[in-house]
Amino acid sequence: MRPHSQGFSLIEMLVAITILAFSLAALYQAAGGATRNVRVDEKYSFAYLLAESLLADHAIVDPQGINKHGETSGKFRWQVKTSAVEGEQPSALAEGALQNILVTVSWGEERERKVELYSVVAGREPK
Repeated sequence: MRPHSQGFSLIEMLVAITILAFSLAALYQAAGGATRNVRVDEKYSFAYLLAESLLADHAIVDPQGINKHGETSGKFRWQVKTSAVEGEQPSALAEGALQNILVTVSWGEERERKVELYSVVAGREPK
């Protein structure tokens, strides 16, 4: 009679290596997804900061309204649109004294993403 040898059989080793391979694949996929999410979040942050900057640049606008657009070197497209506030305004305010402003920043080729900021600003004739 032969004594049983200590150690793992070939089948046990193959099962262990297969489990390890699936575990590593799942880990790599999770890390790749996290990296993609960080890149997307970075672009959303940049777009939001650009939109805030454009909104601050247009704190006072022409009462006739504006419609400007452009593109940054990083392929972010932006648009600023204003229009007179509809509805009753206090009689002390001139027509067009309050302007709705919509700032849109978009990016992406295959899947477009965008950030929109909406506010009300002062409308004044340029000096």
